[in-house]
Amino acid sequence: MSTETETGTETRTGSRTRTGAGTGDDLRTPPPRSATDPRPDPILALLARVTPFLLWQSARRKRREPRPVDRSLRLVVTEVRQEAEDVVSLRFTAADGSPLPGWHPGSHLDLDLPSGRRRQYSLCGDPADRTTYRIAVRRLAHGDGGSREIHETLTPGTELRAHGPRNAFAYAPGGACLFIAGGIGITPILPMVRAAAAAGADWRLVYTGRSRATLPFLDEIDAIGAMAGASGRVTVRTDDTDGIPTPEQLLSGAGRGTSVYFCGPPPLITAVRDAFPTTGAGGLHFERFAAAPVVDGTPFELQLGPDGPVLPVPADRSALSVLAEQRPETGYSCRQGFCGTCRLPVLAGEVAHAGSPTARRTDTNMLICVSRAASEGGRITLDV
Repeated sequence: MSTETETGTETRTGSRTRTGAGTGDDLRTPPPRSATDPRPDPILALLARVTPFLLWQSARRKRREPRPVDRSLRLVVTEVRQEAEDVVSLRFTAADGSPLPGWHPGSHLDLDLPSGRRRQYSLCGDPADRTTYRIAVRRLAHGDGGSREIHETLTPGTELRAHGPRNAFAYAPGGACLFIAGGIGITPILPMVRAAAAAGADWRLVYTGRSRATLPFLDEIDAIGAMAGASGRVTVRTDDTDGIPTPEQLLSGAGRGTSVYFCGPPPLITAVRDAFPTTGAGGLHFERFAAAPVVDGTPFELQLGPDGPVLPVPADRSALSVLAEQRPETGYSCRQGFCGTCRLPVLAGEVAHAGSPTARRTDTNMLICVSRAASEGGRITLDV
């Protein structure tokens, strides 16, 4: 026989004690539950409470999964204009008439040409104009064919696919700036000069080339130089009247702390880089319109697929330049080993990677613009 008394929140049944809510935790063993006990199982009750929350979190994570961004554009050529000897500018609008993606000075477009070639061209229009893109292209008689194709086949009404804009040569406003442009290198520099002039920055421009007849956009440069407060900021040097400039002459306006932005032919870029440390300027930013020369390479072979042709790569050429001759549609951009556009998977062979030590040990891909076979005469088989 047992007696049951209830005092406050404490209920005694036989020798067991159950402490109610608000009296603290009791570690003694609770009474066994009866099969007819109407109270819910605490574990099932907990699951019932947390399951909706877990399902909501799962659905929320799925909604937040990143989706690939399609940066491709359908463009229509609206104007082709002669800007200088062997230089034309082209204007594009969106094929569907929609506003174009915004861009900043230094940006470029990747254009897919009708032949399948993909080539990169700096935007040289007005970043505030969302209806039109403008590029300029110099015809290179002995180039890889991209510039000739643009000059000879693109006319108003031609539709192209483009990608971007992308920016690997960004202009950072603020502080004194020296802009140096060699020939067609004016294309990324021109929007930077406009931005600096509009912001009232302390800036200088040195524009150099073979002759005035070969320099595009001279009228626009003259207009910027004629602006109030811009007098004396623009220097145009031509080889036929001033002689070939030395790096020291180009950098003469680079005072201490000045940021230098330079785009031009590779030999001139190399010379300016070598002379830059003596100026005391704050930083040198540059973009090449041609690949850096290969000066320490060794010959090797490039095989296109396990059963494909074998291409010899000479010591003074890159794998990219050789492959692009065989397959003009080969994609590339910076040609300096940092953008990754030309990265291709390797099926066989040892690669001397131009990246970090980690990449040299583990990377199974190849940046064909800068990387080579690890040994002279070696063979790299690409998955192409």
